[in-house]
Amino acid sequence: MEIRGPLALPARREEIELHTDDGLTLVGELALPESRDPVATLVTLHPLPTAGGFMDSHILRKAAARLPALADLAVLRFNTRGTSSPRGRSEGAFDGGAGERHDVAAAVRFAAERGLPHPWLLGWSFGTELALKYGREHDVEGAILLSPPLHRTSADELAGWAGDPRRLVVVVPEFDDYLRPAEAAERFAAVPEAMLVPVEGGKHLWVGESQTRRVLSEIVGVVNPAALPLPATWDGPVPQD
Repeated sequence: MEIRGPLALPARREEIELHTDDGLTLVGELALPESRDPVATLVTLHPLPTAGGFMDSHILRKAAARLPALADLAVLRFNTRGTSSPRGRSEGAFDGGAGERHDVAAAVRFAAERGLPHPWLLGWSFGTELALKYGREHDVEGAILLSPPLHRTSADELAGWAGDPRRLVVVVPEFDDYLRPAEAAERFAAVPEAMLVPVEGGKHLWVGESQTRRVLSEIVGVVNPAALPLPATWDGPVPQD
């Protein structure tokens, strides 16, 4: 069958809770390969909750649905403070990226406590701001940024990544609503090591199966390139709801 839309491939899925240093409980899900150990881990940071972003925002949901089976990745998704989804509502209230520092820390700590290998921060839109602001505080392999708006990241926070051993991969849609490739090249020039990936025809929300496949392929190309190319069909069993 063709892999597209909401199709969820086999994985070990677990509802989880994260506990922040400032006393909040956040809800989330961990998806692991069904019968193997993961080779790397995606700690995902969702788009802006005040604009409808949450742990089920479609690229993150499809990463969790597909990549444990297709690329042997662990995918950790969670709602930042005050954010709701079908999984539930995380405690607290949206704090514009300030209090969310504790949310990032709780997620990375959870991954470490579970012994999940080679953690990467995967931010999308608002989630890229959290990755840029706080990613260097943690023991992660690097950060993958999807559609970074650079609205909340200061020039100093961005420049702080220069010379950092962790990788920074920046995936920028050609027709982004906030930051397009030419401007992104100027802004990220402060981090000469950053890898800029312009995506022809891409848009901020990555709508459509072709854009989804492109984004997931870019992610896998960073964290487990041996799994490329990602297959477009699946011949095995599919979990039933």
